[in-house]
Amino acid sequence: MTVSYRAARVEDASALAALARETFVETFGHLYRPEDLDAFLDEHKTDAAWAKALADPQSRTRVAEDGGVLVGYCKVGLVPTLDYDCAGKRVSELKELYIRATHQGAGLAPVLMDWALEQARETASDEMILSVWSENIRAQRFYKRYGFDWIADTFFMVGNHRDDEHLYLKVMA
Repeated sequence: MTVSYRAARVEDASALAALARETFVETFGHLYRPEDLDAFLDEHKTDAAWAKALADPQSRTRVAEDGGVLVGYCKVGLVPTLDYDCAGKRVSELKELYIRATHQGAGLAPVLMDWALEQARETASDEMILSVWSENIRAQRFYKRYGFDWIADTFFMVGNHRDDEHLYLKVMA
């Protein structure tokens, strides 16, 4: 396995949409009724949604490739969308960090997380925020290793299904 990393490009929209759908379903698909999962994927994990994100100067995405095939990605928003009062601070948001099951445990997540934190530092963010499913203990442990702490509970909608989530925050000191 030879993994390389690079900034995502607008022409990656279709491949990123396919990867985003695949990794979301691998990770969480078993939690939802098919109609809720399909509604969520059809709204958020499409070529058009990715093309819009990749063209947005307030959004940055890094991809991991193995043999020219996308196997992971990390998306950072420079303007947070989560339910959090920034109180005048500059806050970045870790929006997504997904890796194909075939490549999990191979060291991709730390590389992508380091990149996300670098984006927060480069944009002089005071804090970085993220939302994580309340039962995703593995991800919570990962984020805690990077200095993120629980600050509040929130929720995330997948179709008509409500997931209980935790907001985690890291002060970028």
